[in-house]
Formats: sequence, C-alpha cells, structure tokens
Amino acid sequence: MKYEELIKNIVKVLDDKKAEDIRIIETSELTIVADCFIVASGTSSTHVRSLSGDVEDALSKLGVEPEHIEGRATGWILLDYGTVVVHVFDRQSREYYNIERLWQDASIKTAEEILQ
Repeated sequence: MKYEELIKNIVKVLDDKKAEDIRIIETSELTIVADCFIVASGTSSTHVRSLSGDVEDALSKLGVEPEHIEGRATGWILLDYGTVVVHVFDRQSREYYNIERLWQDASIKTAEEILQ
C-alpha cells in the first residue's frame, strides 16, 4: 500500500470511530524513525484500545500488518507500520507527553485536510 493511502486509511478509521484531535505529523525531514506520526485521542482507556484495535483490524483486512505494537495496557498505544507510526492516547497521557510540541518543527495536518 502506498504511503498516502496508508495515512488516509488510518485517519479514516480513527475519524469514523470518533477519535478526537487527530493530527498527522510529517517527520520525514526531521528523523529516520518514521516519515509520519498519526496522533489521536480516545475518551477513555476502552476507547483507546478500541481505536487501536480498529486500525489494526482495518489495515489487516487490506494486507498491512504492524511491525510492532506497544502499550496495550496503558494510556498510550503505539502501532508501528514502518513509515507511519500511530499513537493513540487517552486525554491525560496526550497532554503529558505532548508529541505535537516535541515535533513542532514538523508540518502538522488535521484529519479534515487528509480526508477532503
């Protein structure tokens, strides 16, 4: 699956499942870790687990599997798809880690910009 398609599919699932404050952080010019981070918030720990599971299931149906998953029992679940890393937070963890501030030099888009 092409990079742009991967991002759009992930954002669509998160948006459809009512994730909050979805941000796409383009990091390709700043790090070799990933080309893009997708950050979203859930309203509860159950919602966070559900969002990450829904992304994993939807992409699996398209033949794309994560290289690594971390944090299934925490307020921050990370799904690593190589060029794209998905971070799903509960509200408190997102405020604490503030990934957008850490990558403030990156281009940051909203879900609406991706899904138009």
